[in-house]
Amino acid sequence: MKIIPVVPRGYCQGVVRAIRIARETAEQYKGMPVCMLGMIVHNKYVVRECESLGIRFVEDSHKTRLELLDMIDEGVVIFTAHGVSDAVREKAQKKGLIAIDATCPDVLKTHDLIKEHCRKGDVIYIGKKGHPEADGALGLSDRVWLVTNESDVAALPDTLEHILITNQTTLGILDTEKTLQACLKRWPDALPAPEICAATRIRQTAVMNLKDTDVLIVVGDPHSNNTNQLKQIGLSSGIKRVYMAETCMDLKEEMIKDADTVAVTAGSSTPTILTSQVISFLESYAQTGEFNPPQIPDHVF
Repeated sequence: MKIIPVVPRGYCQGVVRAIRIARETAEQYKGMPVCMLGMIVHNKYVVRECESLGIRFVEDSHKTRLELLDMIDEGVVIFTAHGVSDAVREKAQKKGLIAIDATCPDVLKTHDLIKEHCRKGDVIYIGKKGHPEADGALGLSDRVWLVTNESDVAALPDTLEHILITNQTTLGILDTEKTLQACLKRWPDALPAPEICAATRIRQTAVMNLKDTDVLIVVGDPHSNNTNQLKQIGLSSGIKRVYMAETCMDLKEEMIKDADTVAVTAGSSTPTILTSQVISFLESYAQTGEFNPPQIPDHVF
């Protein structure tokens, strides 16, 4: 059995930056309440590690970031890498909170693009409904219109003008392109501005370029959008057996028993130590045939 560690994989720079900011904030404001507005990333092991530093996470899938702020009355609030609207920043200031911004630079770039264009026209935003990054973008202006697929495009009003088309940074390349083309078919004069970040794009492209792979293991949290996109890209690329695993403990021998080639990749919110553990275990299994997954490490960063 051949094990292929896909390159690149795992943490992107935006996530590395967000974790660094969270750790530095917890240290700088030790003794004060420190809250994260939403999940730092969609990975429970990273969240657990941050909680051990004294950071409290304020999250409710049924509430926007603006509504979540009502649950924080004092101390420090950290905005996650997904970004927030200007209204969230203003509300935090009015409440007297110390705001620490861990928004990914790529997301901020998209926000600047949207705000600039909304002064003269409408923005069609391709994104996942309810995702914090999409919610942040929608909160920038009432001229931002969310579409999740080709069907949503047909439901948009005819009154849109001077249209810019952009997107959530962590979407799948293939699905985003389909929705973009549906927009351009209805509005041929619209200006496309694809904003899938480089880290997402090159990770998906690396999976698309896998050849003669029997099995693909995607390491990451099942709630992570970018991790799920890697799974879908793998299936779309013709890899018949694609599995998601949060850790080694999720691997089953029947997943890989008769495979000649097993590739391993990871979402950009997946701790490197968890992916490395999966790779090391699979390499050991390939050599010895013994299937005994190791325990999850106590710390992930």
